[in-house]
Amino acid sequence: MDSLPLLHDLALSMHEVGDISATLTTALNLMAAHLPIKRGSIVLISPHTNEIRIESSIGLNKDEEERGRYVKGEGITGRVIESGKPIIVSNISQDPFFLNKTKSRDLSDESLAFLCVPIIVQQDIVGALSVDYPSTDTHSLQNIVQLLEIIASLLGHAAMETQLRMASRDQTTNPPGFIGHSSAMRHVYQLIHQVAQSQATVLLFGESGTGKEVCARAIHAISPRANAPFISLNCAAIPESLIESELFGHERGAFTNAHTMRKGRFELANHGTLFLDEIGELSLLTQAKLLRVLQNSTFERIGGMETHRVDVRIVCATNRDLPAMVEEGSFRQDLFYRIHVFPITLPPLRERPDDILELCHHFMHKFARENHHQPFRLSSEAMDLLQHYAWPGNVRELENVLLRSILLAGHETTIYPHHLPQSLRKEPEECASPLPLSVQVENLEKTAIINALRKQQGRLCHAATMLGLTERVLRFKMQKYGLSYKTFRQNR
Repeated sequence: MDSLPLLHDLALSMHEVGDISATLTTALNLMAAHLPIKRGSIVLISPHTNEIRIESSIGLNKDEEERGRYVKGEGITGRVIESGKPIIVSNISQDPFFLNKTKSRDLSDESLAFLCVPIIVQQDIVGALSVDYPSTDTHSLQNIVQLLEIIASLLGHAAMETQLRMASRDQTTNPPGFIGHSSAMRHVYQLIHQVAQSQATVLLFGESGTGKEVCARAIHAISPRANAPFISLNCAAIPESLIESELFGHERGAFTNAHTMRKGRFELANHGTLFLDEIGELSLLTQAKLLRVLQNSTFERIGGMETHRVDVRIVCATNRDLPAMVEEGSFRQDLFYRIHVFPITLPPLRERPDDILELCHHFMHKFARENHHQPFRLSSEAMDLLQHYAWPGNVRELENVLLRSILLAGHETTIYPHHLPQSLRKEPEECASPLPLSVQVENLEKTAIINALRKQQGRLCHAATMLGLTERVLRFKMQKYGLSYKTFRQNR
C-alpha cells in the first residue's frame, strides 16, 4: 500500500481548509478515498466534562454519533485514551471489549478489524482516531496502524482547537449540576432551558434519588432570579403541626415558645425561587392555605393580621402519583392544576445506562479532588457490573456505592468487583430442583404484571397497554395472583 498520496493530499487540505473545525471531517473523507475503510471516527475528550465523544465521523449517522460516548477505560476507545497506546482488534465480532456503542455494525455478519490510535499533543492525549478495516493478516493491520499514527499526529493541532471549542459548547448545554448526555437527559435539559426564563410554576416528577432538587436549583441558576434566594423545604420532613409556620412564619406569642417573630419560607424566598419537595405529603388543610398564596401571592403569618405580598417562583417535586391522589381525594384538584403548569419527569438511572460510567467518573474525580488523592479508575469487570445493575436508589445510590468502594480500595487506585457491594455481584442462584413448566410460566407472568403495575404506578389502563392486554383480562389475572393496584400506588 502506497500511503504517500494520502499524506500528500492530507497535508495540502490542512492548509486549504479555512475552518479548523472542518479539518477533522476532511481528513476522514480523504482516508475513505484512499483506504478501504467502511467507517471512521475521531473522538475527543471534553475539557469540561471529561467525557469522550465522537466529534467527526464517516459512515455514521447523527444518532449513531450521539451514542458514541465513552469514559476512560471503557471499551477499545476508552482503553486507547487511557493508555495512550494503539489497539488492534482483528475481528470485532470475537472481541469482548468491543462494545459497538454506536450500534452501527452487525457483529454477526461483518468480518471487520477495528484499529484505534491516540491523538497526542505535547504528551497530552486529546482524543483518538479509529477506523473499521477489512479483516486481514496481522502484519498488514500493523502497517495501517502506523499510518493512522502519522495521520493522528498531523491532526493534533486541529483536534486541540476543536477540543477547546467543546468546552464552551458543553457549558451552555448541560444545566449546572447535571452529568450525562443520554437522549433521556438531553430532553430534560431542553425542558429546563425552556422553562427557566419564564415565571411558570414547575412540577418535577421522579423516583427518589433522580435529582429533583438538582433540577430545581438548575432552573433557578439559569433564570432571571439567579441572584435572589433559592429556598427549599421538604414537606415530608416537617410535622403537620409545624408546616404552616415553616411556610408562612409566625408572630411573637402566636403559640407556646413563639418568643420572637419568625419569617416563613415564602418571605425568605421573596424575588427568588421556593422549592417544595414531596408536595404530595401535605395535608388537605395545608394544601388549601398553599393554594391561596399561589393564587394571590399574599399570606398572613400565624398569629398576625398584616397581609404580606411576595414575588416567588414555585418549583414543586414529588415521587407520588398526584393524578391518582386527585381521583382518590387526597390531593386537591385545584392545587394540582395550579402547580401542574410545566411538568418535567426525571428518568430513573436504569433508563439512562449510557450515563452511568460518566457519573462514576465524576464522583470518583470529586472524591479524589476533595481528599487530595490520585485519580481513581474502574476495572472493565466493575464497569460491567455497574452498568447492568437496576439502581433502585438511582444516582444517590450510585454515589454512595462508589464512596464505599473507594474507601474499601484503600491505597489502590482501581476499583475491582470485590470492592463493590454484594448486591451488585450477586449471581442468579441455580435451583436444585427445577419447578414444573406451568409454575415457571405463572411466575414469569406474575412478575411481568408486577413490573408493569410498578412502572405505571398502579394505573390499570396504562399497565394493560404495556402488557398488550385488555384492562378486563388484566384485572382477571391480578385477581388470580392476589394483586391489587392500590399496593403499587402506595409504594410509589
